[in-house]
Amino acid sequence: MTRKSRSRKPRTEVGTRSDLPHPSPLQSKALLLFPEAVGYHPSLCKEDPGTIRQISCKQGCLAIVKTDRTVIVYDRAEDGGCQGSLKRIKLNKGAKVDLLDGEASHLLILSSEGKLSEHSIVSRGVHSKPRLLKELGDKRIVQIACGDHHSLALSKGGELFAWGQNDYGQVAARREINAVKEPRLVWELEGIPLAKIAAGSAHSVALSVFGTVYSWGKNAFGQLGLGDTEDRCSPTIMTALEHKKTAFVSCGGEHTAVLSKDGLVCTFGDGSCGQLGHNSRRNELLPRLVAELFGARVSQVACGRWHTLVYIADLGEIYSFGSGAEGQLGQGAECDRLIPLPIGREFNRVGDTSEELVKIIAGENQSIVLLLKEKKSYANLNRTIARVEEEKTDKWVSNSDPNCWQTMKQDVKLIFSSAACINGSFVKKSRAKHFRTPQEVAVVDMSAVLLFHEKISTKPKVFTAVINALKILLQSVLDFPGSPEALRVLLIVPVLLRRKDSQSDHLLLELAQTIWFRPQKDKQLLESLWANLEIAFFKDLVSIYQRLATAKLSSLIEHTRYPEETLQVVLLLHVLRMLYEVNCRRSFRIQESNFHIPEVKKMLALPDILKGAELLRELFEFPFIFEMEVKVFLHQATCDTLKMMTNFGMTSELLVRRQHLVQDTWQSLRNEYRNHHALRVRFVDEPGIDDGGPSQEFFSIISRDLCAPEEQIFRHFEESHLIWFSHQVPAQEDIYFLIGKLFGIALYNMKIAAFPFPLALFKKMANIQPTLEDLKELSPVVGSNLQAVLDEDYEDVIENMMLDFTITEEHDGSIVDIELKENGANIPVTKCNRKEYVDAYVNYMFSTSVEKKFGDFVRGFKTGCPNEIWKLFLPAELRVVLLGHTEYDWEQLEKNAQYHGYERSDETIKDFWAVFHALPEEKKKNFLSFLTGTDCFPAQGMERFTVTIADLRKEDPDLWYPEASTCSRVLHLPRYSNRDVLQNMLLVALENDEKFGLS
Repeated sequence: MTRKSRSRKPRTEVGTRSDLPHPSPLQSKALLLFPEAVGYHPSLCKEDPGTIRQISCKQGCLAIVKTDRTVIVYDRAEDGGCQGSLKRIKLNKGAKVDLLDGEASHLLILSSEGKLSEHSIVSRGVHSKPRLLKELGDKRIVQIACGDHHSLALSKGGELFAWGQNDYGQVAARREINAVKEPRLVWELEGIPLAKIAAGSAHSVALSVFGTVYSWGKNAFGQLGLGDTEDRCSPTIMTALEHKKTAFVSCGGEHTAVLSKDGLVCTFGDGSCGQLGHNSRRNELLPRLVAELFGARVSQVACGRWHTLVYIADLGEIYSFGSGAEGQLGQGAECDRLIPLPIGREFNRVGDTSEELVKIIAGENQSIVLLLKEKKSYANLNRTIARVEEEKTDKWVSNSDPNCWQTMKQDVKLIFSSAACINGSFVKKSRAKHFRTPQEVAVVDMSAVLLFHEKISTKPKVFTAVINALKILLQSVLDFPGSPEALRVLLIVPVLLRRKDSQSDHLLLELAQTIWFRPQKDKQLLESLWANLEIAFFKDLVSIYQRLATAKLSSLIEHTRYPEETLQVVLLLHVLRMLYEVNCRRSFRIQESNFHIPEVKKMLALPDILKGAELLRELFEFPFIFEMEVKVFLHQATCDTLKMMTNFGMTSELLVRRQHLVQDTWQSLRNEYRNHHALRVRFVDEPGIDDGGPSQEFFSIISRDLCAPEEQIFRHFEESHLIWFSHQVPAQEDIYFLIGKLFGIALYNMKIAAFPFPLALFKKMANIQPTLEDLKELSPVVGSNLQAVLDEDYEDVIENMMLDFTITEEHDGSIVDIELKENGANIPVTKCNRKEYVDAYVNYMFSTSVEKKFGDFVRGFKTGCPNEIWKLFLPAELRVVLLGHTEYDWEQLEKNAQYHGYERSDETIKDFWAVFHALPEEKKKNFLSFLTGTDCFPAQGMERFTVTIADLRKEDPDLWYPEASTCSRVLHLPRYSNRDVLQNMLLVALENDEKFGLS
């Protein structure tokens, strides 16, 4: 399209206020038109602004919607004529107009009923016969926008339609489609609650209620704000505007302007006439703040084809910039302006007694300022998509009029069958958080969702209407695009379905199916939204899916098994696993017991053992649903079965000398030890049969010996008292394989091997990458120092740390610098790369530096424990199973104690517990070791840990020491004559605990 109007006058520039000519007289005190109404029908100057409902100014055509809902179109005279034409559009009887906009060849008129009509514009007016866009069906349209040859329409249900030419992708169709003749749904924005749409010459822009801006179409001048000049045929997020709190968008011919909630204006695109206001004619590919307006709170912005208007209500001033070839800048001079300058007339400021309302409109080569005495006189229409509001909800639940209810029912259906309307209904009122990046924060007001659910739950009629609408929604939600704003509906709907009834449960199952079958990228976005929920609402979400999974699994166990029922359980568990993984990454977690499904225990008691085993195997993929005692039972039962199946339950005896325990063990593990057999340990020259006690004592002793610093097998961290694989070259090449095998044998035989490993080891065994938190556990000093690097706000402080991508360590007696990445010694740590540095440091400590040693350890572990059921244990659980509990509750130990030959009230028993509780903590742990072979409690915890105190039945009890049967955890206690004797004899036994145990 040629710019004929700009060639009539030579281009001049105005750069400062001193250059401004004296303001020219304006046409009216109410309707101000720049340039003056030259070339238009004389009646234009007589229009009463109090009767104006809407104005559209495109292609030299000025269309006005009157308060009586009629439309008048003023055509500007061509070729310098002095008077244009005036036409009244003939509408259908009873039709009333709310909104209009025009393009090069058509005028769109929107009726108060939301019906859209298209009118073909010809050189001398408008055809009298409008054409209703029946392709939109019963969609109620609330917003329209027109470019040169394309149109946009937003429905009350949140759907965006586009049609017209598609040369540059402006109607969001594939590039090979040149034109779209009928309104077409912009699928990429489905589910996103839009607040504003705008169209330029051949580009389109949409703004969501969350402040996210989407753009598509022609981008030759950077008018899409994406940092390049490549056209887009689908809506693309304008990432440069994240955190900018965008509240309004406007499109010119080849440029775009955005207005933030704080009143800041950014412009981008074609700057050839100065329409960007940056004191240059340069194009801008990214949104750039109009510096001349900084400090002023802009209220309105409007883009004409080659110029821009802004209104600052606080100052009562309108500023203009860009092309002034026809006087559209309002200064009386026909010249371009590169910066915003006042039009030369002040209006009432905000706070003045006058209620005058200022409305600015920018067109082809015209500017319009409409001054109104009453705010209601200009259309203040509800041009937003449908959404839930508190007042509306109260009407729904309190209404008893059947006639009114039918209308309300349609409203409920419209909102809750639309993902966009649901997403737009529950937005946090805290605007600071509301306008954060959509990928970061869910910004769903979950309290409002819960309150809404509580209100409608008491009204069956309203609740049923919502449920029926959600049924429609879930039929389409599987196909909508995976944007963060659209996926918010998946946070809201489960809360609406939290009531325990068959309809809600059925829809929850459909929702779980929708979630699971969405692309992996969408699932990751949903997980990021879950991760940002407040902990109470996250816990509630988990409980909703956990409850339904429990109910379905219980039904599956009790009734005949159907493949469909099994699939339902698996789908729910997949969603529950996603939530579990999110919980593992959260800073504030809910307890893992919230994910447990107690009904799993019922499978262990099923009469049909094969059916129970088959069901369990399918659930092994979801270890987080098993309680600890169930996992321990399954592991032990599977190990016992393997032992019985191997040579009919034969054992593998480990014959060792106490003085040469380590070398005897290594010799046995390298040679004759049979991996799948049950372990039996026999100490040379010591009587007794191993029914569990001697083997536990063996693991306690050997783990202590191997962890001794003088062995130089492990690296010791004094501040945490933990160990890790040494960086030194081991004296025995297979040492870590043997230790891993020993560790596996301990698990296979359910013994505690208390190697003080950090959680990171068990994470790596589960193929979970350790994090900085794991390094903090292993080395609190190093971990806190790295955290300080991440937390530092000032670049110069980080630079003063003088860090680079190296780590200094001792290797074979020498201090060496290890590079964390290629050329790391020459890469300083900065604010930009500090996370990469910390991640590289953690990865080196836990992976790179010990890759061979850890690989040998795991290979040995799998050899020692051939039962793969151990993978059911989560990292923290596996650590407890292997290392035992070290948090003690001695009162609980007394409470759980059982007696044989004694009564709890016997004097000897009272004396024993009095002496025991008076012992130092270390002596109490010695007693535990004396009684069980280890000073740690088993994985089941102290609540399930029992000991038995039996009468030794000796004739002279004061001459006998206490004895222990470590296999059965029985303390054989003589009936001493008094407390002092009991104390002395018990202390002697504890000093020699490794010699007083019996088989």
